[in-house]
Amino acid sequence: MEILILFAFAVGVFVLKNREQHQRIALLGSVLSRFEIEKLMESLMDGYLRALGEERTERQAQVWGYLQAQEDKLSGQFRQFADTFADVWADNALISKLPIAIPWAHKLFPVQTFDARQAFLLHAQALDSAMHPAQPLDPKDRAFTITAELMLMQHTCHWFCRSHAVASARLLAQHKTAYPQVLAAVLPATRAAYRSLTGR
Repeated sequence: MEILILFAFAVGVFVLKNREQHQRIALLGSVLSRFEIEKLMESLMDGYLRALGEERTERQAQVWGYLQAQEDKLSGQFRQFADTFADVWADNALISKLPIAIPWAHKLFPVQTFDARQAFLLHAQALDSAMHPAQPLDPKDRAFTITAELMLMQHTCHWFCRSHAVASARLLAQHKTAYPQVLAAVLPATRAAYRSLTGR
């Protein structure tokens, strides 16, 4: 009898968790669908690899010039996305700091949460800072930093929809890069603000 009760409880938790995650995916997707952020991210990251692989200086300069226009477009669109997402109801924007997904974690453990609206605004500012540094950077270093900022932003999106553990696993599977590596590669100002907000 106890086993049946435990099984029923586990199934109930699983169903509630999936329902909540699908609601979050739908919410984020409804805002993201207005923009070309994912497409621009993929194009930009592939472009960096192409530019770094060019042996001819002239050709490499042409690719960097093209990518700068893509950067500006992506930065502008992500700023618009963050501004739009800022209108989401506060309770729907909370992200659990717990390592695994638990249904209603943002209601059960409100102290262990942070606001996705603030996180996305942080990422918008970080992208702009990385793409328009106060001091000129070597193109390779600049591309490396922007890529890290994009990966951390993507990690936050997955964290919002699923959990920190799932977001980190997807980061490793998709980009062959561990979460601590990404956090170490972003701008120091991003890292400090991000840790202050998320507690990580």
